[in-house]
Amino acid sequence: MISNNMKKIFEIGLVPLIVLEDAQDAVPFGQALVRGGIPIAEVTFRTDACLDIICAMKTIPGLIVGAGTVHNVAQAQAAVEAGAEFIITPAYNPQVTQWCIENHIDIMPGTVSPADIEAANGLGLEVCKFFPAGVYGGPKTLKALAGPFATMKFIPTGGVNYDNMNEYLDLPNVAAVGGSFITPSDLVKAKDWDAIAAHCQKIIRHMLDFTLGHVGLHVPGRTEAEAVTDGLCRLMAQDKIPGADNFFAGPIAEICDHEMPGTNGHICIDTRDMPRALAFYQRQGIALDEDHCYRDEKGNIKVAFLKETVGGFSIHLRRK
Repeated sequence: MISNNMKKIFEIGLVPLIVLEDAQDAVPFGQALVRGGIPIAEVTFRTDACLDIICAMKTIPGLIVGAGTVHNVAQAQAAVEAGAEFIITPAYNPQVTQWCIENHIDIMPGTVSPADIEAANGLGLEVCKFFPAGVYGGPKTLKALAGPFATMKFIPTGGVNYDNMNEYLDLPNVAAVGGSFITPSDLVKAKDWDAIAAHCQKIIRHMLDFTLGHVGLHVPGRTEAEAVTDGLCRLMAQDKIPGADNFFAGPIAEICDHEMPGTNGHICIDTRDMPRALAFYQRQGIALDEDHCYRDEKGNIKVAFLKETVGGFSIHLRRK
């Protein structure tokens, strides 16, 4: 059973690794994560201040705080007592894993071999850390593991960075990616919390990869819609592409001949990650228009209108 906290982590898709020497920095650091749109902190047992940092970060509304680099049951217990909501181990540790299961604590044990994954699977776990991902084959290995471990999800860390993170996140068996690249050490040392928030926002933009798909115009009637399309095709040197209830002027504009959400028209925004994009909007309180939500044969959303409009234009999200 996946907990609500774990579901939120998977929806965000990013787990920042936190290494701090001074607990006084915990609150501004955690607040920067929330402002940056990645309200998750894996506080590692790499410094003596880790338990105090967990305690301090737990006071920040909306921040999910866990403990990482947990080597034994004593550390796991101390972390939970300090307020940790999940535990991550660097390698498969049967004692820590069993303790977390018995105490109903979310645990993501470190795995890298089929033997580790099988052991975790045998205990009923559905999510494992995959570390060090880069050294052990990265996305290629995770693709291979999807066959024998079809129900297991992974959080790869170690060798994951800004440039390759989407290669991991595109895999169906990757629940999220983690690492210190989300909060660069130079910014942490400089205590530049605003820069950390901005960097988190940059990573989210990179993950979702929002681009303008096309502009839609809503015209009452087929004849009028075709006339508008012809005009746009002439002006933009585009081909006219007729549809059942619309026309396209190349890939640039859609001209609809029927009533649609949006008094003036619609704006299509493309994204490479539809589920996380919808979760991104949901966290901002922007609701999905369920009456104008279109799915593929597997039930996955491929086009979704939002209830919010901008300047008389509706917004619809489209999967790239």
